[in-house]
Amino acid sequence: MSVSNRTAPTATGAPTFGAGRAVRLGASRIVYEVKTYFRQADSVFFTFLFPLVMLTIFSVAFSESSFGTDDNGNDVSAAAFYLPGMLAAGLLLSGLQNMAIDIAMERSDGTLKRFAGTPLPVLSYFIGKMGQVFVTGALQALLLLVVAGVVFRVPLPTEPSQWLTFLWVFVLGVATSAVLGIALSRIPRSGKSATSVVIPIALVLQFISGVYLTFTQLPDWLQNVASVFPLKWMAQGMRSVFLPDGYKVLEVGGSWDLPGVALVTAIWLVVGLVVCRVTFRWIRKDT
Repeated sequence: MSVSNRTAPTATGAPTFGAGRAVRLGASRIVYEVKTYFRQADSVFFTFLFPLVMLTIFSVAFSESSFGTDDNGNDVSAAAFYLPGMLAAGLLLSGLQNMAIDIAMERSDGTLKRFAGTPLPVLSYFIGKMGQVFVTGALQALLLLVVAGVVFRVPLPTEPSQWLTFLWVFVLGVATSAVLGIALSRIPRSGKSATSVVIPIALVLQFISGVYLTFTQLPDWLQNVASVFPLKWMAQGMRSVFLPDGYKVLEVGGSWDLPGVALVTAIWLVVGLVVCRVTFRWIRKDT
């Protein structure tokens, strides 16, 4: 008789769960994590609404400016120009910033220590965390697209291939950002220091990765530094979806380089998974 979904005692007497039950527990935790996320006003503003606030500021401040023309000779508005960058920033904030601060806080306030004394599998915990990132990230992207299209009259893509590109850039980007956030959560020494450690990292990456500034306007050495990190590539992938094809001449090498987007982001996903596997503990050993 199969016992893959039943509990069984370990050598320490604590029960362990089969993979099936661990997944079900994880799915139930997604609902809990999403509810908890939206009850935290600071998280909602600085991760969920922040890209929308920045899109609104840039769209209004530069409403009289032209950011070039599309293939039909129409002016590209500030909202259309900044939308891809805000979508990419949303991936970073929903994943890396949110996960790093949230888990560091839970480690500091004893939540993870309490989990260590329960039969909750680590797999279930991370299914809940990753699920929350995907749900909130998808809602954030949808909100950005609706506001851009309805309020600022940004013409959205009509080709299915463009939306397919958006889908894989979004899924790969949010997964990579989330696992890197989990890995980064080991750095803050306490929950109180988490925001002061993580937020500056996220802000610097946004400024050097073509989110707020045209990437090729940056010094060559800074472009080389930014190209090491995944946000530059996620923003480039989003620009390939939402900006006219002629704008690819503004990219390094004069192309969207979607294979490069996929490769670099996937490498960081693997690196993040390895670091999480090696370093994650319910309790810090150095506390």
